[in-house]
Amino acid sequence: MKPSPGERRRRLARGAFAEDLAALALRLKGYRILAMRHRTRLGEIDIVARRGDTVAIVEVKARASVRAAIDAVGPAARRRIANAADLWLAGRPDAARLSLRFDIVAVRPWRWPVHLPGAF
Repeated sequence: MKPSPGERRRRLARGAFAEDLAALALRLKGYRILAMRHRTRLGEIDIVARRGDTVAIVEVKARASVRAAIDAVGPAARRRIANAADLWLAGRPDAARLSLRFDIVAVRPWRWPVHLPGAF
């Protein structure tokens, strides 16, 4: 069943809050946020963060548990994110020296986000 317009707005707001909280957690770990909610013709990347020569392509999931967040990023989502990341990287002049990594940040209710580097 399709969600009502009000429910859709609540979900979008919850997702945006989770992404903002995840970005804050990454900044506190020493990452520089290069892009948030980056849209390409192949899909959206929640967060692009960089520390040194490592670029983390981060998928943010607001779920009740870390396991549920990991399970929510299935094979189709991983392909979509990887394809979008390739497009993002192609536009970078320093792409040859950057290493790309795919992370997940699990945002659970009333807890600090859990960063899972190299999750997929």
